[in-house]
Amino acid sequence: MTSTPNLTCRLLTAVVAMSLVACTSDAPARRRIIVLGLDGVDPAVVDQLMSEDKLPNFARMRREGTYGRLASSMPLLSPVVWTTIATGKSPSEHGIAHFVAVNEKTGEQLPVTSRMRRVRALWNILSESGRSVDVVGWWATWPAEKVNGVVVSDHLCYHFLFEDGFAGPKDLAAIVWPPQLFDEIKGLIRRPADVTQAQASRFVRVDQQDFDRPFSFDDDLGHFRWALATAETYAGIGLHLWKAKSPDVLMVYIEAPDSTSHLFGHLFRSTGLGGELEVQRQRYGDTVEAMYRYADDVVGSFIAAMDDDTTLVVLSDHGFQLGVLPEDPSKLRDMRRVSEAFHRLHGILYLYGKHVKPGTRLDRPEIFDIAPTLLTLAGLPSARDMPGKLLTTALTVEPLEPVATYETTTASAQPAAESAEVDGAVLEHLRALGYLDTESPRGNRNMAAVLFQEGKYDEAAKAYETLLKQKPDDGGLRASLGGVYGALGRYDDALAQLSQAEKLAPLNPETYYNRGLIYERRGEKQKAVDEYNRGLRYDPRYQPTRAALARLTGSSEGYRPNGAAERAALQLAQRASDLARKGNYGAATQKLDEAERLAPQLALIYQYRSNVAFLRGDRQAAIAALEKALEIEPDNELFKQNLERLEKDRGS
Repeated sequence: MTSTPNLTCRLLTAVVAMSLVACTSDAPARRRIIVLGLDGVDPAVVDQLMSEDKLPNFARMRREGTYGRLASSMPLLSPVVWTTIATGKSPSEHGIAHFVAVNEKTGEQLPVTSRMRRVRALWNILSESGRSVDVVGWWATWPAEKVNGVVVSDHLCYHFLFEDGFAGPKDLAAIVWPPQLFDEIKGLIRRPADVTQAQASRFVRVDQQDFDRPFSFDDDLGHFRWALATAETYAGIGLHLWKAKSPDVLMVYIEAPDSTSHLFGHLFRSTGLGGELEVQRQRYGDTVEAMYRYADDVVGSFIAAMDDDTTLVVLSDHGFQLGVLPEDPSKLRDMRRVSEAFHRLHGILYLYGKHVKPGTRLDRPEIFDIAPTLLTLAGLPSARDMPGKLLTTALTVEPLEPVATYETTTASAQPAAESAEVDGAVLEHLRALGYLDTESPRGNRNMAAVLFQEGKYDEAAKAYETLLKQKPDDGGLRASLGGVYGALGRYDDALAQLSQAEKLAPLNPETYYNRGLIYERRGEKQKAVDEYNRGLRYDPRYQPTRAALARLTGSSEGYRPNGAAERAALQLAQRASDLARKGNYGAATQKLDEAERLAPQLALIYQYRSNVAFLRGDRQAAIAALEKALEIEPDNELFKQNLERLEKDRGS
């Protein structure tokens, strides 16, 4: 009698348990993704520091996950590449081609905005597919878009450079979506002034007097404090949202490695410096390495926050050439504003956690592969109008049949400056890093260049022709149009454009390179070599020309010495250049004296002597050296322009 109820109870319990198992097995496991973007992190530097046991979390991801060098695409500019990553589309499709654009109504420069993007980003696609997504600090996300989740736009940390913070509710809604989230995250926002000397001692060696200076993007220490405070803000907000909101997908962007490399990358592992460079090294010589280690800590904090259903994706938009000083010593004092000239094509890509095969290597991943792969990891189909491939060889998930497109409407670019004060701060930040110059904005130029790179020569020609109607005296535009005409086989038109380009901008190496290509295609080898040599005279680092010379002559050097004395003099001059680049001006002058005794008719010696004299503050000696160089090479436009500039400065 007493056994029956117990048996019934056990049977009922078994039935309930079976039902739970059945429900659990039928329900798909939740797929969660963290995407951590680290701007400008270079794979070779990661490898180097990892080999020294300084990046334990990167080492863990490599050991237990999959990785590869992520191939980026030109132009290597952060808003362009991060928008390509977020959309899976090229700049010619998504519409973001530079850091800034022009408001067509007012003519004002303004930073690129989310309204200028012409296609859907991952956060739009995920939201419309029922996934929750939180986005923090990603490039070109201001004004914040309405999503199924959160957008903390890339303008958040600029507002806190001002006492009043936000202008009002409308401004707040553009910065954060939903706007009521601000009260929840405001305690996580750090200003540059919040970074104390003790906290910064991990990165820099400066005294309290330096910390008491007013904030300015032109001040290296102030700019670094802003970069660190912004990194801590976005990392902190991202971790908070992951834990408190539990989104399906979290996308966090951190700019600090790139800004730090722009500011202090020339000092990375540098030795033998002198003068002002040695002073810089003592203060900031370890800053870039410390920032890489900080980035590793950020990675570790997100690894610690993962659950068993999470995939972590860590990537950078491009690499950065560190520890390199400029070829021309006269540019030494501007080295910390190196623009994109020192960006490198390959960034990093690490995948770790759920659905990742451990200990594997990705097969030549590209930035176009990220969007379709993230959609697959999220359990959604990729789109056939996304040109990238799925990185499924290192993953355990099966892709769904792709859809034709996620673009149901075509957005139109709407440049708008809703917060002029913040726009000014963003532009000042970009200018201080060397991204803005007298040619800015460059968006339309970059778009024309992208069309050329994609082989759309007719469209590229039309784009350049339109730009030239607006700026007919722009030698750079004419050089580029000449290159497009050459690709189209319109050689006479190309040479006409290049002739005008040389008159307008005689120091532009692209002009001589494009003209050399035309001669080469016509079978006029010596003319091609002469043009390539002329180009290297004005820019010895221009890689397309160096590659062309190596192809035709077996040497990438533009000048070949005439005899042993000249060869020895060139070696001494190069040694002098290396010493001057490191701030050792006295030793550089001694080497140039030796070189001049060996080959007094070598113009390069006097060019270097002028540079060293200028850096030492002896303007008269710099002028005299250039005058001597011009006696030897009277057609050298570089000497002419530098002499004109020096004489003008002396007169003022």
